[in-house]
Amino acid sequence: MSRRAASVWLHLGLGVLAALTILPMLWMVSASFMRPGEANSLPPPLLPAKATTEHYVTLFTRLDLLRNLSNSLLIAVVTTVVSLFLNAMAGYSFAKLRFGGRDRLFGLLLIGLVVPSQVGMLPLFLMVQKIGLVNTPWGVMIPGLTSIFGIFMIRQYALGIPDELLDAARVDGASEFHIFRTIVFPLLQPILVTWTVFSFLSQWNDFMWPLIVLSDQARFTLPVALASLSGEHVQDTELMMAGSVITVIPVLILFLALQRSYIRGVMMGSVKG
Repeated sequence: MSRRAASVWLHLGLGVLAALTILPMLWMVSASFMRPGEANSLPPPLLPAKATTEHYVTLFTRLDLLRNLSNSLLIAVVTTVVSLFLNAMAGYSFAKLRFGGRDRLFGLLLIGLVVPSQVGMLPLFLMVQKIGLVNTPWGVMIPGLTSIFGIFMIRQYALGIPDELLDAARVDGASEFHIFRTIVFPLLQPILVTWTVFSFLSQWNDFMWPLIVLSDQARFTLPVALASLSGEHVQDTELMMAGSVITVIPVLILFLALQRSYIRGVMMGSVKG
């Protein structure tokens, strides 16, 4: 088989896989505009017979989904911003600062990557309960403020920063925080953009921890609110599709906005790692 033919078959296969991936999302959008019960017919229609926005109106009026959307946005944004700085400082410290037991401590930290997150939920909940943060946004944010994977990813990238550049700044009398803020942080921008996407998606889509910590419906995040919605409206497929569309839109916008920097950070991080 010639190289040109192989390329054609490769692109054709990728096109088919892309179509299979995006088709359910397109049907989700289409079903959200169908009339009640229309999506449950067999075979399910690809397009609504007569488009309606009544499900979106129901979500934002009778069910007040805007409040849950605001809760999710607040938690995801604050957690991402705080974790960005904490993980960046920790990753840089493990990569470039010299202190006793650094490598042993980093190796011990990496052991946490093999421990399932569900194992730590009970002791973490007891700690959150002890300090009075149950049923509060901060109680939801605490597990995401730092991440072993985030520290590891940023540390691997920071290893590529020349030591001569940092030593020259120290000779000039710059403090470590000044070096981090003015030199290191800008150099980490590609991997920080990648981590921003990772962190935001993780917090936005998180279901289990908010379900454990939050008990007041007014404080529910969007995934928890949609789960409770499915219990109340099991047969209302169109309403659930509308809620799913609202959930997907913010993360889709974020990914499209940061797509180039995200891919560049992943590729450069893999090369440096």
